[in-house]
Amino acid sequence: MGYVKSKSSTVLTVYKNVRRLIDSYLVTKTHKSKQMKTSNNPSWINLPSIGLSLKALFSGYLITIGLGALIASAQIMMTHGMADGELGLSIDDIVYSYHGDPKHSKIETKLNGSMKDKAPLIERTKIIKWVRNGASKEQWDSGIKTIFDNRCIACHSTIPGLPDFTQLEEVQAASKSSGASMSSLTRVSHIHIFAIAFIFFFNGLIFSLSVGLNRCFKALMISLPFLCLIFDVFSWWLTKIHPSFAWITMISGISYSLISAITWVTSMYQMWIMPLKGKKYTQNAWRD
Repeated sequence: MGYVKSKSSTVLTVYKNVRRLIDSYLVTKTHKSKQMKTSNNPSWINLPSIGLSLKALFSGYLITIGLGALIASAQIMMTHGMADGELGLSIDDIVYSYHGDPKHSKIETKLNGSMKDKAPLIERTKIIKWVRNGASKEQWDSGIKTIFDNRCIACHSTIPGLPDFTQLEEVQAASKSSGASMSSLTRVSHIHIFAIAFIFFFNGLIFSLSVGLNRCFKALMISLPFLCLIFDVFSWWLTKIHPSFAWITMISGISYSLISAITWVTSMYQMWIMPLKGKKYTQNAWRD
């Protein structure tokens, strides 16, 4: 009888030990499963929750491209924006820049616009009269060339992409209202697409970490600038063919500038202002 009791006690002890091991294994497995789920869905991947180093990196980039955008806007106003001789970008400016001005030569338009400060009124008037009279070689040799040598060739003989005004043939070509040349459009188009696409990519990447926004709205705000950029560049070529396409250039340029400004402000606000409210954000913005 004592032997049976001893045997039963041993079996019970073994059972309890096995049960304890099984329970311990199940608890450990559940804990690991939760850990893996948490690690696969980190809660810090959103703009309000990222660390200071990433905020500094993202903010430095956004501030830099923001400053670059302001300088680019000023450059557009001083070049294309003065194509009609008046400050401010208009449809006429776009038409004159890409299609050409049917009333005035390119040189006359520039001398009355963005190049107005490069020569005194007397010399600018002499050049304009010479152009209107047919840009003859005789007048070029008798005095017009000297004005170009003193006022123009510092840039128009050394900077790639600009016409070489040491050569009469290139000055005469610029005396015609033909708008942007095919070679100029090709060069500017590929630079524009490559450079600005990179800016849109990183700006959109940062904005993709924002929280509290509808996912379809975020996807639209990220993708639209690229679409507008494509329309913008190809509208230059269409405007070269017909001036009515200048409206596409105006609309697409304003559109991607406005959208980029909205995503820029949203990203900066969520990185620096939202955390001050003390709320914790556990959303993985790249999955939710």
